[in-house]
Amino acid sequence: MAELKTKQTDANVTDFINSFADTEQKRKDSFELLKLMREFTGFEPKMWGPSIIGFGQYHYRSERSSQEGDWPLVGFSPRKAAMSLYVYTGAPEHEHLLEGLGKFKRGAACIYIKKLSDIDQEALKRLMGTTIDYLQSKHGK
Repeated sequence: MAELKTKQTDANVTDFINSFADTEQKRKDSFELLKLMREFTGFEPKMWGPSIIGFGQYHYRSERSSQEGDWPLVGFSPRKAAMSLYVYTGAPEHEHLLEGLGKFKRGAACIYIKKLSDIDQEALKRLMGTTIDYLQSKHGK
């Protein structure tokens, strides 16, 4: 079985944000997201690989390949071009949750924002809640 390369690490989340976020706005937004996701999910933030901050986890098994491993339920990364939010399943039945979210771009199973104030935080919480429920029911708790 092929395993995911990105794994949970013991790296310090605060140190990562302070060193990786390349602007003061990204640092501020990262700490706000950290607080919001911690409070909403009830999970402590953990580093996944060198640049993803994740909350909770599930065991992933691909239906299309032999890839499997653990992955965070939700998370984010303050990347240079945009903040990557891993809060979306990509499932067609969840597309309606993106309505009213605000200004973002969409990837296969994540969304990209320039700054946290571009999106509605209540809509973000609804999106995260649905994603967590979906992943836990599909892959087990």
